[in-house]
This record gives sequence, C-alpha cells and structure tokens, in this order.
Amino acid sequence: MTTTPFDTAIRTLQEMGFFKFLLPFLLSAAIFYGLLRKTQLFGPPEKNTAVNATVALTASFFVWSMPVILGVDIETQLAAFFVQGMGVTLVAMMALLLGGMFLPPDLPKTISEKFKSGAWVSIIVIGALLLAFILLVSSGLYKIFAPQGFTFKMSGDSLSTIGVMLLLVGAVAIIAWGSK
Repeated sequence: MTTTPFDTAIRTLQEMGFFKFLLPFLLSAAIFYGLLRKTQLFGPPEKNTAVNATVALTASFFVWSMPVILGVDIETQLAAFFVQGMGVTLVAMMALLLGGMFLPPDLPKTISEKFKSGAWVSIIVIGALLLAFILLVSSGLYKIFAPQGFTFKMSGDSLSTIGVMLLLVGAVAIIAWGSK
C-alpha cells in the first residue's frame, strides 16, 4: 500500500495530539465562547470580548485536561461520534429536501402552524435527545462520563433494535395523538 503525502500529514498530526487534544479543545472553546456571547453573562459582547475569550479558553482547558489526566483516549470515540452525527445530519437534510419536493409549496408556513402547539416541539426535542443519546452510546463516547471499569454490555444490534422500537412507539403515539 502506497503512502500519500496526506496520509503522512494526518499520521504526523495524530502523533502530535492534534486530533486527540487540539481540535476538541478548539471546538469546545468556540462553543463556550458562542454561549457566553449569546447569554451575555458578562455584559454586552462588544465590551467584554477579552473576558468571554479568557473564560472560554479556561473552561475548555479544564474540560479537555480531564481525559489527559485520567489517561483516557477519546480520539476514536470522538471520530466515530462526529462521523455518525454527520450521517444523521445528512439523513435529516435529505428528508427536508424530499419534503420540500413533495409537500405543499409554502412549507415553512405550514410547519410554523403545526409547531404553534407545544406538543410537536416537545416531540422533536425528545427525539433529538434520544438520537443524541444513541449516538453517544454507539460511538463509545459514554465511557468518558462513566467511572473507570464501567462496561456497557449491550451489542450494537440490541441498541439498534431498542432505537427502532422507540421510534415505532413514538410514531404510533404521534398518530394516535393526532387522531384525537
């Protein structure tokens, strides 16, 4: 098997800890910074850029020092989590694209009318949380939050079956609820 320059570059970055620490650190720092700006915890974001950046970087260092201190390797779990999350995002985008092709022309107005009742919003939030939990478990990322020595003895097929059953129960509940 031939080695390309991209293979060499990626392996070198991996050896330096680029994927294990730096990229997750930058991602969490950006998320913290965005949350601090959005919530305006320290006042208007225009006046407190340095404070928001300092707090975001510090919080991100605290978060990502834990796997280093405990000796937990999260590189493969994070990669699996993001790949699976991207797959879910692509499926959702294709569903929206197909929905836009076959549903009424003024789809945003129709959807906003449906979401005026809190039931649909709560169903979507519960579904998104359930999907996030399934991604967390199936990627192995749950091991970060579990104590050392904790094992989850359930195969991927069992998890998939439980997920499909929950989706079916949810669909039946939506249909039964909508017929009232």
